[in-house]
Amino acid sequence: MHATVSQEIKKGALMAREHRHPPSAACLSASMRDLGYSLETAIADLIDNSISADADKIDIICDIACEHPVVVILDNGKGMTGDEVLAAMRHGTVNPRRHRSPKDLGRFGLGLKTASFSQCRSLTVVSTTEGLLSGAEWNLDRIDAADDWILNILDEAEIQALPHIGNLGRHGTAVVWQQLDRLLEDEANDHQQDIVNEKLEAVRRHLSLVFHRFLSGEVKGRTRISITINGHPIAPFDPFCKKSPATQVLPEEIVYVGGAEVRMQPYVLPHHSRLSAADYDFYQDRSDFISNQGGYVYRNGRLMAWGDWFRLVPKGEATKLARIQIDFSNDLDEAWTIDIKKSRARPPHLVRERLRQIINKITDRSVTVHRGRGQRLFHEAQAPLWERYADHDGIRFAINVQHPIITSLTGKLLAEDAKLLRTLLDSIAAALPIEMIYSDYSTQPRVINQHAADENQTMERLKSLRQVLYGDGPGDPKAFLQIVRSTHLFDGQIDLAEKFISETFV
Repeated sequence: MHATVSQEIKKGALMAREHRHPPSAACLSASMRDLGYSLETAIADLIDNSISADADKIDIICDIACEHPVVVILDNGKGMTGDEVLAAMRHGTVNPRRHRSPKDLGRFGLGLKTASFSQCRSLTVVSTTEGLLSGAEWNLDRIDAADDWILNILDEAEIQALPHIGNLGRHGTAVVWQQLDRLLEDEANDHQQDIVNEKLEAVRRHLSLVFHRFLSGEVKGRTRISITINGHPIAPFDPFCKKSPATQVLPEEIVYVGGAEVRMQPYVLPHHSRLSAADYDFYQDRSDFISNQGGYVYRNGRLMAWGDWFRLVPKGEATKLARIQIDFSNDLDEAWTIDIKKSRARPPHLVRERLRQIINKITDRSVTVHRGRGQRLFHEAQAPLWERYADHDGIRFAINVQHPIITSLTGKLLAEDAKLLRTLLDSIAAALPIEMIYSDYSTQPRVINQHAADENQTMERLKSLRQVLYGDGPGDPKAFLQIVRSTHLFDGQIDLAEKFISETFV
């Protein structure tokens, strides 16, 4: 019996029949709302479309004070015809495997819809080219009621009635979000503005980083763009601190994947002591240095993912100042497994292997900069007060008993007292609160202040130091200044030390 059925299948007697089985529009549209977009990633997705349309001016308007709160993203791109608006509103506009212009920042043709539905229930797109307006609206309430993909094609009167549409020129596009159920979070009116302001600040920070190369005019073949939120311009945030002369730029490396270039440019940021207070606050305010380390992946100049070493090395102090700018074109989207939100990217194998080599190189640089504070802390001309030892038992820190201050003081003590001093110094070194220092210094290095002393206290310390070293003798002013520097007790007050030397050393 079984053999007979098998023979019939082979002969084609039993054939699968086709059955058209589309998804429920109501269920699918509801599911698309929860792909993980935040307000900032949703707006960034829409800005991708504006940049792909050659816009150089993008305005984000968030108006919740009106009767019907609205978010509008306006651009001055090339605009779309009526047919092109319909194509843009279709779910899955472009096959992701199709070759696209190197200026195209899209991929699946889903971003406009999925990003918008994550924030609102009514999405309207109005576009103009040569002064001809076209518009269409997706409304989730209507889709739910009909359980079908019913798109509203707007007439001119309906378009003109939309908020802020009058700001469109002869060419450009407006994306209008209404029924903002996700943005306002059903809060009472007195809390709505605070919630929205907080979210808009997150949007500003996100866009200033994600599009920083467009905002600063660094992307080849593109004019510099401007982005505003409620009229306030967004300034670019450069994660590599390239304007600082203390930033180290290492040699660029290129890997070819399927004939396409992947360019990797390593940087080592300056130690915080080499940054101005304003620059340090600017960078620290946008998450700490440890969180910001890693690879920064750019697709056609747009930042896709950052703050990750792709599991090649763990994040930590050793790499906290290291960054790698990684550039690839949209030809490699599949190789990098770019997701719908364009917030995840995984390097291909060839890139990962080269990255591993680059990370080893820049880790050494980062450690040198971080440990040395921009100086050779443990190789000063005069003996350092602290020494670092690395041996088979691990790394330890000890007070240098050969430091001139200690040897001078020891020489003035009886043998038994000198032993007690040595025991005290060893106890201080053993009790060094390394974990506490690490915690505070890695998160808020500029808050730590070991040198708080007024001028009178500083002068008294200098007098005591001179007495320990030289007694009532003449002393060596150059050697004294070196010893003063080696203690770091007078950091920030070297001018007082020099004044003291000029007055007391003859």
